Amino acid sequence: MITAAVKWVGGVDGFLELVDQRRLPGEFVKMQCRDIEQLYEAIKTLTVRGAPAIGVAGAYGLVLAIQKLKSQASISDAIECLKKAVEYLGSSRPTAVNLFWALKRVEDKAKDFAVGQTNAALSKLQEVVLGEANAICQEDVDMCRRIGENGEKFIKDGIGVLTHCNAGALATAGQGTALSVIFEAHKRGKKFKVYADETRPLLQGARLTAWELKQAGIGATVICDNMAGWLMKQGKIGAVVTGADRITANGDAANKIGTYSVSILAREHGIPFYIAAPSSTFDLNIKSGSQIPIEQRSADEIRFLGSERIAPDGVEIYNPAFDVTDAKDITAIITERGVIEKPTPEKITEHFKQTVDN
Repeated sequence: MITAAVKWVGGVDGFLELVDQRRLPGEFVKMQCRDIEQLYEAIKTLTVRGAPAIGVAGAYGLVLAIQKLKSQASISDAIECLKKAVEYLGSSRPTAVNLFWALKRVEDKAKDFAVGQTNAALSKLQEVVLGEANAICQEDVDMCRRIGENGEKFIKDGIGVLTHCNAGALATAGQGTALSVIFEAHKRGKKFKVYADETRPLLQGARLTAWELKQAGIGATVICDNMAGWLMKQGKIGAVVTGADRITANGDAANKIGTYSVSILAREHGIPFYIAAPSSTFDLNIKSGSQIPIEQRSADEIRFLGSERIAPDGVEIYNPAFDVTDAKDITAIITERGVIEKPTPEKITEHFKQTVDN
């Protein structure tokens, strides 16, 4: 069963429905976003999370933004409203590039419509914005399936597969990125075992990935983050597959904090390390991972586990949400367009050039 983490309900006057991922696995709860302030908070607090899902949610957020305009508002007023909404929603989380990509795409579509349409009814622009958001959502669904189809060949019968954080249906509009590879391998009858890092400090692996795999009938074993190296030494891991939140022009990839450590362990033990991510996760304007902005999150995420204090009051806390894995430690990047083996700037440029030409 694939859970729709992000879903638009209704027409231009509808609302955005989100699975509240803070409540899983204890409770399965959906919430309704009816304005961009609600959506901003949902993104900021990880009610909705995962780079592709945030991008889709942001696109629908622009539909919510212009819902509030009065029917007699001009097209230019609506474009100005969208501009402010793009800036506002874009400030919610700085690392995942899909959010900025989706916001810009919808805004550009609206601007294109507005050219020569200054006397058009606001409802026409609302339909354009919703149509583009729907297109982004559907493309994400299709993209997830193709990533899985392109990557399932790397999951061999009998191996153990390690994944870090959550890159499944809860992180996208479809069946996920890293987990899509696992889902497609499972559909083809392959027998393998999945190990899910718990992924401190918010336990997305233990809470979300394990939950998704259980829903899909795929056996999963949750391990503490600091156990991965020992499992590798014992020969229990044959491949690592993770998602990404931003990939630079040279192939460096930002993902949930702890991914970099896993990549080093995989390299040391001769284990292939795969990134599964859509083309929209590439930021070709950034040359290397050193330029990726890394989100710093609240100290309370480390200071407390749920409501229980686990670190002394007054102790300094450092809580980056992401780290960057070097391209040289990535065996391949799996996208919906194909696979980039041993990524380099030249291979990435050629990958995008070929897919455009085709």
